[in-house]
Amino acid sequence: MDAARLKQSWSLVAAHGDQVPLYFYSTLFLAHPETRQMFPTNMAGQRDRLVTALGHIVSNVDQVEHLVGFLQDLGADHRKFAVRAEHYPAVGEALVATLQHFLAEQWTEELAADWTAAYGLVAQVMTEAAQAAESVNPPWWVAEIVAHERRAFDVAVLTVRPQYLLPFAPGQSVGVSHPSVRSWRYYSPANAPRADGTLELHVRAAPGGAVSSRLVYGSAVGDRIHLAAPVGERLALWSAGSSDLLLLVAGTGWAPVKALVEQVAAEGSRRRVDLYVGARSRSELYDSEAIDKLASSHPWLTVTYVVGPDVHRPGEFVHAVDRALADGDWRSRHVFVCGSDEMVSHAVQTLVQAGFHPGQVHHEGLGSQWYGAAWRTAVQETSAGDTSGGGLR
Repeated sequence: MDAARLKQSWSLVAAHGDQVPLYFYSTLFLAHPETRQMFPTNMAGQRDRLVTALGHIVSNVDQVEHLVGFLQDLGADHRKFAVRAEHYPAVGEALVATLQHFLAEQWTEELAADWTAAYGLVAQVMTEAAQAAESVNPPWWVAEIVAHERRAFDVAVLTVRPQYLLPFAPGQSVGVSHPSVRSWRYYSPANAPRADGTLELHVRAAPGGAVSSRLVYGSAVGDRIHLAAPVGERLALWSAGSSDLLLLVAGTGWAPVKALVEQVAAEGSRRRVDLYVGARSRSELYDSEAIDKLASSHPWLTVTYVVGPDVHRPGEFVHAVDRALADGDWRSRHVFVCGSDEMVSHAVQTLVQAGFHPGQVHHEGLGSQWYGAAWRTAVQETSAGDTSGGGLR
């Protein structure tokens, strides 16, 4: 298997852009129509993820130590799409047919052998990882919605109870899917683990978001949804050691931070915690009652609301990070930032410019939709300059 030859051939294929995944999925569904039900109705985002995944794999084909972990995560994660070992040959056939189509006269027997061997390795690692994961977690948990509160036109707070315990740590995210929607979206539970096993989910309906729209507008108490195994460690409290905390949130980014506050309360530490909650208007503070209750219950927690326009910059709003830095010097603290991509990007950049070192600033990677640890890893490498990355599903 010639790594350089694989990379060169993929760069030629990837230059055809959206035509590549379109041809791949058309080939797969025509030859194996039973696989269509495993994919979402709207394939637009799916096409991007295929190209990103293949590019990431090819770019790291000569760095086994990086590639194997990615494939293992991907294989375990794909169980929630009902992917089984017998599906991999069908995908391999469609992949080889796609490569041959776009490479045309540049397709050779050597390339066919290289790609067949490379895909065989990918399929083997992913299949073995999926089998190993079976002994740890199910493909998904079935959970019942036991409470559904609309807090704003596009925001709902759901309490769900899995049929059996779903272990997670505050700051992690769990995959969520409605049985009627063949898509998954990751949400951070807004609570530390509870004795009754319930999870609180804060959901904002995203434009065109199949899962979020169904959860906000089309779900009710008694409905059942699916939950996937928790992922992510970037927002875990252990990463801050025993340090005092500065928490910067906006929108539904409050959810994982709420879980962290509950964890601090449960651990009984002597941390000082300052929370800055940013919003464009009071109407966006959908969970202020819970925030105020936490502040009144715990003297170590100080809450500052940052609401409304910036009087110095007409048309702009005050960011939580700007108000916090104006209020004091927090460089001895660890900072957790949660909110929209715009909010997180601005906060991180501002904190770095203010002298905070990267190890002090904790946030999830950017991207409003993500599909597990493997996808996150690849997307981050893409943004760092890799021309590939991603998840096959």
